Amino acid sequence: MKEELFNDEYFMKQAFVEAQKAFDKEEIPVGAVVVANNTIVARAHNLTETLNDVTAHAEMQVITAATNTIGSKYLNECTMFITLEPCVMCAGALFWAQLRKLVYGASDLKRGYTKCPIPLLHPKTKVITGIMAHESELLLQDFFRKKR
Repeated sequence: MKEELFNDEYFMKQAFVEAQKAFDKEEIPVGAVVVANNTIVARAHNLTETLNDVTAHAEMQVITAATNTIGSKYLNECTMFITLEPCVMCAGALFWAQLRKLVYGASDLKRGYTKCPIPLLHPKTKVITGIMAHESELLLQDFFRKKR
């Protein structure tokens, strides 16, 4: 029963909560959670403005939080749910973390890792796309509309 209740959409909704927190802080609204054994072990959102750090993407923040929680530098038993396709930098970090599964919502048509001609994720990483893509895109569009 627990596996049916806690599916990809459930966890993506949790990542979306993090994206909303970023939006409320006037950060680009991207949120992420890392899950192990159907339990959220880390939550994060973009903090590039707050920390004045271009590497403070949601993925980088949640990788650090998850590895600290589970006590390992590898996330090979974990799934990351993120509202936006990771960039090349974050995909590289996910490669080194040996992430088991990546689930992302909206595609990043300008800066997403899939635009790179070489594979960036670990070969064992399973990828699922499009979960809550529309909601994630709308939040990003709303954010950038307010900035302009």
